[in-house]
Amino acid sequence: MSRKTIRLLVILSTLSIIGVIVTQIYWVRKALDMGERQFNQQVHVSLQEVAEQLAQLNAVMLHNNPVEQLSSNYFLVNTNSMVDPGILEHYLKTSFVRHNIITDFEVGIYDCASNKMFYGVALSTRNDNKTPTQTANWLKSNKYPYYFGVRFPNQNSAVINDLRGWIWSSLLVLIAVSFFGYALFVILRQKQLTEIQRDFINNMTHELQTPIATIRIAADVLNTPAIKDQPERLKKYTEIIKEEALRLQTQVETVLNMAKAAKNKLPLSIEWLDAHQIITSVSHKYENDLTLHLNAIEPYIHADRMHFTNAISNLIDNAFKYTPQNPVILLETFNENGALVVSVKDNGIGIAPEYRDKVFKKFYRVPTGNVHNVKGFGIGLSYVQQIVKAHQWRIQLKSEVNKGSEFKILIPLKK
Repeated sequence: MSRKTIRLLVILSTLSIIGVIVTQIYWVRKALDMGERQFNQQVHVSLQEVAEQLAQLNAVMLHNNPVEQLSSNYFLVNTNSMVDPGILEHYLKTSFVRHNIITDFEVGIYDCASNKMFYGVALSTRNDNKTPTQTANWLKSNKYPYYFGVRFPNQNSAVINDLRGWIWSSLLVLIAVSFFGYALFVILRQKQLTEIQRDFINNMTHELQTPIATIRIAADVLNTPAIKDQPERLKKYTEIIKEEALRLQTQVETVLNMAKAAKNKLPLSIEWLDAHQIITSVSHKYENDLTLHLNAIEPYIHADRMHFTNAISNLIDNAFKYTPQNPVILLETFNENGALVVSVKDNGIGIAPEYRDKVFKKFYRVPTGNVHNVKGFGIGLSYVQQIVKAHQWRIQLKSEVNKGSEFKILIPLKK
């Protein structure tokens, strides 16, 4: 499957998931609005019925529209006469049950003489509980001399309770969509890992074949009888075998150390080190192409000698690898904010902003088309970062395309 097809599949799948979620949210919202309107309508009908019963009981004329809704959960009912609390409670509970309004509610009766709600009680159509409640802050009306108020403190819960089927189905849909999205992510991630593994195997095979082929050629030369009479040539090919074997060993150790670091089992043998001494010894093989500015006043650190050496070597190797022409590599040390800073700066091809966070990932190599012009496994910077993390140091990267890169390791100084 081509990258273009995969990209199209991801876009369509993402749009489908977003569409399903938005549609589900829209319909749940519509259902909640409809449930709220239905609840209010049932309350209106029920309170209208109670007002008619009270008017008939007290032999008074009823207002054309005695029920007024003052807020989403608060209703006033005009009665045109005094109301007996016990009778009102009976009428309300009976009417609510008849219209399937199964919830808690509060009742307050207005007293026109004191301009206050003189009676407040909390009731429920679920049970026979009856408790006093405060009505001092309830909204009042100047339209009617006699009225009572009904408040539903748990109206939203009542509406949601009626829509449990919708809500559960929505949750199931969201869970199914989430599993689909996760499965798609895992598939794409697995494909990416497979490609990375394939590229790594190809790079590793190429890198290991080179010293093996060199060793085989040198061994064939040493196997010729005439080589015994040419001591200088014998020594030369012996050195070639030694150097290539050491190179091969270094590559294998790099892969093994990276595997240990990935499992958080990177062994550290901590000791006091002179960073300048190690940097100087590492820089010998680069001769005049590497410039050292060892300006740190306090170069002594608490670190693992082998891994610190490998980290510095990897940063220098990377600087030379990605500076194809006229390399000017500067390795600098200085003290800053209680830390030793080791900086490796080059004038190479640089790293684009979109790749800077990725270069420390295992096996990642900045894309340069179908062919990588620079040899390597793609694990050097990842290994450096693992070393930095194991020592609880920090690493920083500054880079600009076609102008070069600078890697800084910040090592806190310990007394």
